[in-house]
Order: sequence, then structure tokens, then C-alpha cells
Amino acid sequence: MDPIRKLAFVINQEKTGAPQLASALESIARSHGVDVKSSARFPIPPDFLAGCDACCVIGGDGTLLGIVRAAAEHQVPVIGVNRGSLGFLTTFSAEEAKVQFQSLLKGEYVVASRSLLDCSTGPDQHDLALNDVLIKTEANSRLARLEVFADGQLVTEYYCDGLIFSTPTGSTAYNLSAGGPLIYPTAAVIAMTPICPHTLSNRSIIFRDDVRLQVFDRTKARLLVAMDGQRNLVTCDTSPIEISLSRKRVLLAQRPGFEHFSVVRTKLKWTGGYADRSH
Repeated sequence: MDPIRKLAFVINQEKTGAPQLASALESIARSHGVDVKSSARFPIPPDFLAGCDACCVIGGDGTLLGIVRAAAEHQVPVIGVNRGSLGFLTTFSAEEAKVQFQSLLKGEYVVASRSLLDCSTGPDQHDLALNDVLIKTEANSRLARLEVFADGQLVTEYYCDGLIFSTPTGSTAYNLSAGGPLIYPTAAVIAMTPICPHTLSNRSIIFRDDVRLQVFDRTKARLLVAMDGQRNLVTCDTSPIEISLSRKRVLLAQRPGFEHFSVVRTKLKWTGGYADRSH
């Protein structure tokens, strides 16, 4: 990759050690002649990432999810430094960031291009999600009755606590907790997983990348449509909820030699294996 000449920092000051780490990394960047700007505001100011070569996010996965739309709009690679707990998206630890930051500034990183979900709930109600779109009733105690169509063909009607539409990136998030599948991050698919469906036969469904999904509310109750668990869209009584893969992508900076399943094994604490692998 090209060397980084203009770098934006987005800092979650509520995360322990994040401000101090940001100060240290900003000093490294400035000492190498990099033009630095920083923000601790959420959402970040409009066009904050315009003209930047990269954005360094210091916080947790939620912090990174908060700048996805801006990063996708400006096609700015995101360097995620984890000061949260799990850290599937913020793949650099604080120690790794300090040690490898000079190399990152020189362009010694690879970029993973990740798909985004495009969701519309009516006129002027539109957003992007890197992980997932959640549809449920606004009243948690009430079940949802949701009818799903794929390319105009009825899939089925769900009577459930809600539906999760997930990207491959988001398959390790709410989708996984609800019993959905793990998906390789570059697979061109959308996963749909019902939450506690009132049937024994409903399972997750994997749709191809160019599918056009529509969800109709048969509950006749106010629905909640949550984007990445952070932003809510207002539903329209006369319009279905429409979901598809966006043409835009988000770019995640990763160290050379990054291994997806190594991260999955570590974060999910996978154990087991054969004592004797000779067979």
C-alpha cells in the first residue's frame, strides 16, 4: 500500500487507556511527517475523513462500527486498535499498534474489503450496516409476525422475537449468538437468522449476493430496525423493509499474514483437537 500521509484518529475516550494510546500513536505519526487530525465526537463530524489516507480507530468494535458509513463513503482504510473486550474488527492490540505503527505508516499493511448491508424502511429512511440489521417489535414482550420475500418470491412467514440479517463480517456477532452460521468474511452472501421462532423447522437461510429482500410487517405493531445495534430506522406503514448488499464496501487494514480463523479461535476460545494427527 502507499505510505500514509494524512491520518485521522477517532478515539473512544471512555475506553481505559485509549486517550494515552492515541497520544502516543499521534506522536509517532507526526515524527514521521504525517498530517494528523483527531476526533472524540460520535458521530464524527461530517466529511471528517475526506482526503485522509487512513483512519485509526482506538476503542472497541462498537467504536469502529460507528464510523463505517463515513469510511465507506470516502473509501478510507480503517486501522482498528482494540481497547474494548472482544475485538473482532479492531484486530490490533495496543501493544501491536505501538510496535507496528511505523510500518503501518509506511504502507506495510493489507486491506480487507468487506461487504455492507443496505437497508431502507421507507422514503428518506436509509442506512448501511457492516455487521447486521435487526428487525423486531419495539415492545420487547411482543412477538413479531414478519413475512419475507426474496426477489419477489415468498420465503416464509416468521412468528418470532425478531430477524437478524447479517453480513459475513457480522456472522460472529448477534447472528452467532442466535444460533446462526459462521461465514468466511469475503463470502458474497447474506445470512438471515430468526430469533426464537415459534416452530422447530426454521433455520438460518443463506442468500446470494445480488438478492433483493423484502420484509413485510404483519404484526401491526411498531417495529424496531437497528443498524449494527447502534442506529435505528423509522418504519413506514406503507413500505416494506428492503435489504440488499450495498455497492459500497468498507476497507479494514490488517497486518501482513493476518489469519481470520486464528482470530476466531482466540476470540471464541475454541478448544479441542486430535491427540494423534497421524491419521
